[in-house]
Amino acid sequence: MPPRSNTPNPAEFLRQQLVGRVRAVFNDVDSGQQPVPPSDNALFEKNSPIRMVHADVVGMMVGGIRGLLLQMLHPHALQGVLDHSNFRSDMHGRLRRTARFIAVTTFGHRDEAMKQIERVNRIHAKVTGTLPDGTAYTATDPRTLAWVHVVEAQSFLAAYLRHVQPDMPGHEQDEYYRQFAVIARALGADPVPLDRNEAEAIFRELRQDLRASPEAREIADLVLTQRPEGAPAAVQAVMGSEAVALLPAFARSMLGLERPGLAALPARAATWGMGKTLRWAFRQ
Repeated sequence: MPPRSNTPNPAEFLRQQLVGRVRAVFNDVDSGQQPVPPSDNALFEKNSPIRMVHADVVGMMVGGIRGLLLQMLHPHALQGVLDHSNFRSDMHGRLRRTARFIAVTTFGHRDEAMKQIERVNRIHAKVTGTLPDGTAYTATDPRTLAWVHVVEAQSFLAAYLRHVQPDMPGHEQDEYYRQFAVIARALGADPVPLDRNEAEAIFRELRQDLRASPEAREIADLVLTQRPEGAPAAVQAVMGSEAVALLPAFARSMLGLERPGLAALPARAATWGMGKTLRWAFRQ
């Protein structure tokens, strides 16, 4: 019998390559950062809604872009980014840190999750300033944090429903909001939705705080045109198209974005295909 080769078969080799490329996008491999290992002592149980939603790479990327575009329509959130962030020069680094926070608080050991939350709270306490009209702002404002949270939660869930599980039961969707509320409350957000109806109500209430601005449009253009290091340009274009398609019409108008027409169909098909491939690669 010939000796067994240690070389993986072509399918396994491709799977390992895909996993490696994705992990390189979301982890600072140059500094030795490793993916967050799922813990049995996390804030949330295995196979619970928040862990299912946040485990899907493509859904989180599409939802993350949508959420960020909506967040930048809030003048306080936008000004905090403009005054206290190197977003323009290090967009990938900021997005990577956000993804790391979500991964640790969703899948990591509960002690590590709370450390991450405390760290973010310390950072937010230093983010203060003044809007162009003279209004003071702070990143610890509960109402601003509520907007950041509700659009993030809605966006992640919307992308998951569109690309992964359209028939996700309503009670599981409501449980997703209840679970995500644990993190939002620890960050100081108020009000925080506990189900789909409350999320819609809070969204409608906080929408009155939004403002269109050249700066918000600039950030939107930056998010939609730049791509993460190591990711093909076509991937960012497809993800961005899907995120824009999922935006409410009023938000597209405020950001100067057009609803994708027939071009959205290939983008949606490509996103679905990427999602299926990556779920196979990570064997979810």
